[in-house]
Amino acid sequence: MAALGKSIFGCISHSNSKILVAQLVFYRGIASKLFVKGMSFSTTEEILADAFSQFGQVTEAKVIMDKVRHRSKGYGYVTFSKEDEARKALMDMNGKLLDGRVVFVDNARPSRHFSSGVPAGKGPPQLAADN
Repeated sequence: MAALGKSIFGCISHSNSKILVAQLVFYRGIASKLFVKGMSFSTTEEILADAFSQFGQVTEAKVIMDKVRHRSKGYGYVTFSKEDEARKALMDMNGKLLDGRVVFVDNARPSRHFSSGVPAGKGPPQLAADN
């Protein structure tokens, strides 16, 4: 862990070098996370993890659920412990059958929504009405 911290610090500390987004993605561990689409609505997280575990250690398998229909939306994410395992799974599973459907696998992109944890304001504060 200390070596990783030093390599990140060394990359960032050079004021004249430009940091590539791909480098930051690698350091943040997103490179080992895959996006899987085209899944069957009946695919569970266990089925997803089992299918991808042949390529390495799956640390998380997440099927995105429709909250209204209480079923899969047809896509999910698989996270591997190592980047090379994720790369092999991406190459081997893309276009293959999973639970009766052809799935398409790609590297997951970082989320565009950065929440600071502070609720969004809805205008100026209102004075409380006297009763």
